[in-house]
Amino acid sequence: MKQGLIKNSTGTESNKVLRYSRKRSLNDVWAGLFFTGPMLITTTVLTIIPILLSGIISFTDWNFISGLGSIKSVGFANYQKLFQDVEFIHSMKNNIALMAVVPVSLFLSLILAVLINKVTYFKTFFKVIYFMPFISSFVAVAVLWRVLFHPTNGPINGFLKSIGIAHPPLWLADTNYALLSVMIILVWSSLGFNMIIFMAGLQNIPKDLYEAADIDGASPIRQFFSITLPMLSPTTFFLLITGLVASFKAFDLIMILTNGGPAGSTSVIVFYLYETAFINLKSGYASAMGIVLLLFILVITLIQWVGQKKWVNY
Repeated sequence: MKQGLIKNSTGTESNKVLRYSRKRSLNDVWAGLFFTGPMLITTTVLTIIPILLSGIISFTDWNFISGLGSIKSVGFANYQKLFQDVEFIHSMKNNIALMAVVPVSLFLSLILAVLINKVTYFKTFFKVIYFMPFISSFVAVAVLWRVLFHPTNGPINGFLKSIGIAHPPLWLADTNYALLSVMIILVWSSLGFNMIIFMAGLQNIPKDLYEAADIDGASPIRQFFSITLPMLSPTTFFLLITGLVASFKAFDLIMILTNGGPAGSTSVIVFYLYETAFINLKSGYASAMGIVLLLFILVITLIQWVGQKKWVNY
């Protein structure tokens, strides 16, 4: 009899514990949804749904001004036309060229971060100086560089003439140098952000590693390649992915500086998409560009994600 009572009481207690654990896990789920809900809703409404709608519109011939009644299905015609479009292919090539901005910016930012990290005084001053271009308005930055790159009265060409270069480049007005000029500005404007992230990564490297390397007689250069670079690989990977994605979204600087010119030499996919959708009013064709750009960025990100297993040390 006593054994039966003990078993019943034990079973009752285990049921209570089970109900309590279920209730607690349910509360955790609701708490998680409460905190992540606003972000999930915002991402769904502003990102996921527009991508899906853009994918549907890409199979149509539509002018958004004329309303939904003018939608006409064309199948894969927009995509077939896209890869025969000389302007789109040229814009794609310019985008691929802009990808070179990322490794150059990372290299210069890492050198600056290492140098400033070893400085005893004025660290905050240097951080602020190099970070200011990143937080400045792109409109102000574009106007500043337009003055600097002025072909006749600009300070840069004035300096080049003073050192004996009789015919300096026309920069933004030259089809051969316009894209290079934009790349220089993008490198300059991204240095500060990359440098700050690299400095945060440098401060997380254990000092014991450098002390052990000093005891073993490793030179500063050997320490840089054997300790600093491997320990910063996760930071480098993060900046590489975000930088490459940002290079495909370059629009405002090109819009203000060159408007895609001269002769389309600085036109990129986003700028050509803008012209197609809001100037030529070809919403279906522009949506096809957006989907192709999305897939292209996804492929590049996946390649990096697979490759990072071989060179990123966590």
